[in-house]
Amino acid sequence: MNPGKEILKVIDCDVHNQFRSNQDLVPYLKEPWRSHVQKFGWHGGGLPYASPIGNKRKDADPPSGLPVGADPDYMIEHLVKPYHIEYALLNSDSMISISGFADADYAAAICSGYNDFFIEEWLSKSDHYKGYICIATQDPLEAAREIDRVGSHPDVVGVVVVGGSRAPYGQRLFHPIYEACVRNDLPLVIHPGAEGGGIFNAPTAVGYVSNYLQWHTCLPQTYMAHLVSFVCEGVFEKYPSLKVVFCEGGVNWLPPLLWRLDKNFKALRASTPWLKRMPSEYVRDHCFMTTQPIEEPDNPKHLLMMFEMFDAENMLLFSSDYPHWDFDDPNRILQQLPLEKKRKIYYENAKKLFKLK
Repeated sequence: MNPGKEILKVIDCDVHNQFRSNQDLVPYLKEPWRSHVQKFGWHGGGLPYASPIGNKRKDADPPSGLPVGADPDYMIEHLVKPYHIEYALLNSDSMISISGFADADYAAAICSGYNDFFIEEWLSKSDHYKGYICIATQDPLEAAREIDRVGSHPDVVGVVVVGGSRAPYGQRLFHPIYEACVRNDLPLVIHPGAEGGGIFNAPTAVGYVSNYLQWHTCLPQTYMAHLVSFVCEGVFEKYPSLKVVFCEGGVNWLPPLLWRLDKNFKALRASTPWLKRMPSEYVRDHCFMTTQPIEEPDNPKHLLMMFEMFDAENMLLFSSDYPHWDFDDPNRILQQLPLEKKRKIYYENAKKLFKLK
């Protein structure tokens, strides 16, 4: 931080914790899953692409020898304190692909065990830690029961699902999840990481790409489909208090998508008679996006122009993506923004959305 500049408080909305080993879940599982995981470890849907540079920051290895992201004490020293983070909202790296596993009962059991582990082994370690519980989307009714089971815990601030899916998230089969989110006053957080893996559909509209670079670049396609589905299926009319966070999927694709959606709605609104407002109005009132990875063009003025095209100062939440390779330092990004807007994006928007004291 430069001398003389205000030190901004930060709420980091995407911090990834991990297991120490795949045996961490064993004490939190019921049979027959306990014996299975004890013998064979646990399995998710998998990701069909490998990053050529790995997935972690090279300086994030804890001195304890634990895996990156698995030491809650080191995370405080390496992330929370240096960057003035008031709250780190934890989002498990390990659970990203579980909804891509074919066995719905297995996936639900793993999520339930993880949530108990998460509350006991992470959320209890520091007042700086809050987090998102995990659910498996294969069985939305079971997922809703899991939200009701642990969603009232005071350190649980959201429900996370993965971007990969067999259907757009606005469709009715997923609505029990949103009913449970509303009952428990929790935002839904969508995070990428397993598109194209397991039982999920292909990661792009035209099928499978060839490598991680293409996969990572095309992730906004998934978010576009889910966002349009939420709006056009009437989810925000049906659940007027529901909030949805599109995490780690980029930002600047939003304005042209909303222009197109609003334009088409004017001519084709008969197909969505339940909508009472323009689609972009629902998005502004119900949807949020995280800053990482922010698309920063060579000309900084172009980014400011994009931010003016949607309600960026009220819709963006800061995220670092710690401890991943593309970690964003809050002291370095968005330097061209006025201080008032940075305060909102770095702190105030998340404090209000997640009802943090």
